[in-house]
Amino acid sequence: MSVWDDIVGQDAVVEQLVTAARAARAVLTGEGGDTSGMTHAWLFTGPPGSGRSTAARAFAAALQCTSPDLELGGVPGCGFCEGCHTALIGSHADVEMVRTDVLSIGVKETRELVRSASMSPAGGRWQIIVLEDSDRLTEGAANVLLKAIEEPAPRTVWLLCAPSVEDALPTIRSRCRLLVLRTPPVPAVADVLVRRDGIEPELAMFAARAAQGHIGRARRLATDPAARERRAEVLALPMRVADLGACLAGAQKLIDAATADAKQVAEEVDTKETEEMRAALGAAAGIGGRMPRGTAGAMKELEDRQKRRATRTQRDTLDRALIDLSAFYRDVLALQFGAGGELNCEDLRPAVQRVAGESTPESTLRRIEAVLACRRALERNVTPLLAVEAMTVALRAG
Repeated sequence: MSVWDDIVGQDAVVEQLVTAARAARAVLTGEGGDTSGMTHAWLFTGPPGSGRSTAARAFAAALQCTSPDLELGGVPGCGFCEGCHTALIGSHADVEMVRTDVLSIGVKETRELVRSASMSPAGGRWQIIVLEDSDRLTEGAANVLLKAIEEPAPRTVWLLCAPSVEDALPTIRSRCRLLVLRTPPVPAVADVLVRRDGIEPELAMFAARAAQGHIGRARRLATDPAARERRAEVLALPMRVADLGACLAGAQKLIDAATADAKQVAEEVDTKETEEMRAALGAAAGIGGRMPRGTAGAMKELEDRQKRRATRTQRDTLDRALIDLSAFYRDVLALQFGAGGELNCEDLRPAVQRVAGESTPESTLRRIEAVLACRRALERNVTPLLAVEAMTVALRAG
C-alpha cells in the first residue's frame, strides 16, 4: 500500500503531488529533466474532512522515499521504505508535523519553526515542515512565517494546510503553490471504511453519508456507538423547539452532547499522553507512582496544555454538531423543493419530512442562517451557551 492510498477521492491532487515528488528527486540526483513541478512552499486547502493534512503527510513521505524501485522509474511514496514509514508515523528526523492544541499559533512558536526549517536536512534530502493549522496563525506569526517563505533555506519545504485560500495571508498564498481538495464522495469514504476498518457496508454507507464525506467523522460514527447516540441527540433539536422553555432546554442538551463528545476525545489522548510523560520523567512503577523531584513543573505544563486543547476540542466538536444541524435543514429544504435521492440524514427521514411539511422554504432558509450565525458567533468567542440559545430561539421563530 502506497502513501497515496489514504487520500480519498482526490485523483487530480495525487497526480500533481506525484509529479512534484518526481521533480524533487530530479533536483536531488541532478540527473536533469523537468524540475518545475517542485517548489519550496505549498498550500493545501479543502473543507474539514477532505484530507488536506493527510495529503500533506503523504507528500512529505514521498519526498523522503528511498525505495529502490525509484531507480527503475517507480512512483515516489512506496509506503514501505524507512523514509516513508518514519515520515508517516512522525519519527523522521527531517519531517516536523505541527498541529496546534490551542486556538492560535503565536509568534514564539512560529520563530521556533523557522529556526528548525533553517537547518540542513539530517538525511541529506529535504527539511519538511507540515503546518496542519496554518489558519490559526496570529497576524504576527504569519508575518514571521512570510519572511521564511520569502527567503527559503536550501532544501526546505513548507507544507501549509488551511480550510480555504482566504485563511492565509495574501502575501503567503501568493508565494505558495495552491492545491484545492474537495469533499470526498460518499461511496469513496464508505469504501475506505469497509476496506481498511472492516466496517459492515450498510453501517459504512450510513456513517459516510451522515458525516457528509468527512473521513475522520465517518470513521468515528462507524466505530463508536456513543458518537452515533450523541449525533441523534443533536438532530432531535428541530423537534424540540416548540416554546421558549424548550428552546433553552434544547440549547443546553446540544452543549451537553458536544461537551461529552469532546471529553471522550480528550480523555483518550490525555491518558496516553500523561502516562508517556510520566514514564519519560522516570515515575515509579504502578498507577500513581511517585514522581522524581523537579518534575512537577513539566507535569503542570502538560496539564495546562491539555486544558487549552480541551477548550479547542469542545469548540471544534460543537461546530461539528452545528454542521450536522445545518445538514438536517438542508435536507428539509431539499424535500420542500421536491428533490429526490438520498438525504444526508436518511436515517432521520421521517423527522425531516415532518419539519418539511410543517414549514416553508423561506422559514427553512432562515433557520439555516440561524445555524450559520451561531457558528460565526462561536468564532468570535461568544459564550457557547449564549450563542446556542440565541440560535434555538431563532429556530423556533423560523
